Amino acid sequence: MALIEVLVAMLIFMLGVLGLIGMQGSLTRSQTESKMRADAAYLASEVIGRMWTDINNLTGYAGDDSCSAAGCTEWRSKVTQMLPGGGAAIAVDEATGDVSVTVTWALPNGDTHKYVTQTTIAGKTAG
Repeated sequence: MALIEVLVAMLIFMLGVLGLIGMQGSLTRSQTESKMRADAAYLASEVIGRMWTDINNLTGYAGDDSCSAAGCTEWRSKVTQMLPGGGAAIAVDEATGDVSVTVTWALPNGDTHKYVTQTTIAGKTAG
């Protein structure tokens, strides 16, 4: 009878350990996803800041896969380095100064995500 009690106790202990391992995996996955979202938000804010400093060349930042502005090409390489499967698309309406930045990335499990932000870069001077 004592042997059966020990086996039941070991079974309950093993189920608890397996539950903890599953929770640890879920925590790691959530933490990775959160870091990727934070990195994408940082990168989108960074390119908007670069656009503010290069306000007369806004159209040089526009494009889905490439751009002509030097600061933009540097930023795009940073996106591919920081985010797995990272990419970006920037849309610029030169008449109004409206800018839309979309940063995309792929998680290790194959899911793809995107972060989109929009702003208006006002005070554009003729140049």
